[in-house]
Amino acid sequence: MPKFFVDPAALREGSVLLDGDNAAHIAKTLRMRPGELLTVCDGEATDYTCRILSSSPSLVEAEILSSERCPAEPETEVTLYMALPKSDKLELVVQKAVELGAARICVYRSSRCIPDPDTRAFEKRLQRLRRIAAEAAGQSYRGRIPEVTGLLSFSAMLKDAAASDMPLFFYEHGGTSLKTLLGEKPFRTAAAVVGPEGGFSEEEAEAAKAAGLFTAHLGPRILRCETAAIGTVTMILYHTDSY
Repeated sequence: MPKFFVDPAALREGSVLLDGDNAAHIAKTLRMRPGELLTVCDGEATDYTCRILSSSPSLVEAEILSSERCPAEPETEVTLYMALPKSDKLELVVQKAVELGAARICVYRSSRCIPDPDTRAFEKRLQRLRRIAAEAAGQSYRGRIPEVTGLLSFSAMLKDAAASDMPLFFYEHGGTSLKTLLGEKPFRTAAAVVGPEGGFSEEEAEAAKAAGLFTAHLGPRILRCETAAIGTVTMILYHTDSY
């Protein structure tokens, strides 16, 4: 059953209206007709099973049959902090992190980031990343569209990450195993800070420790930054029984 995100204001007493890209996709691409079923999500983790009443490329009206909390939305909120990587790796990371259950993706600068765009230039790229996040959320049946933000400075990123219950700084030259850290205490929110292709400097690792983040490692293998990002989200949510 196809799933569509709508603004909560589109939900009326017993019915929902879908317009814009949603209506065009339903009527023209999927060629759905009155009587067929679809799922509508309010973006706040509530799913609505609906039956189409009328369908056109500009407006679709559907009757709400039932509602439930989205079963695909994790209870644990994981924010992925990703140092700006080269080429189109960031697009891949955003897509896969959303599919796996990340609540938020925040892009930041570190000393070894190879690309160095200004904030204004990155704003244009953010629009594309947010579209990718929205598409991935619908495809994976999420209950929310994860927020994609950036471009933060390293110090601003540390301050933001330190506010979580389980702030993790993944460093290839030391630290405690992720498995050990995750088992030390219960948590509802987690931050996963992943570095760029060149890794973190010693000064950055010390700054993270001073900010209150837990230095973690993913074992003896050195991973590509995009692999580490996808892997950390998966492992944290696996630990909290989200898989």
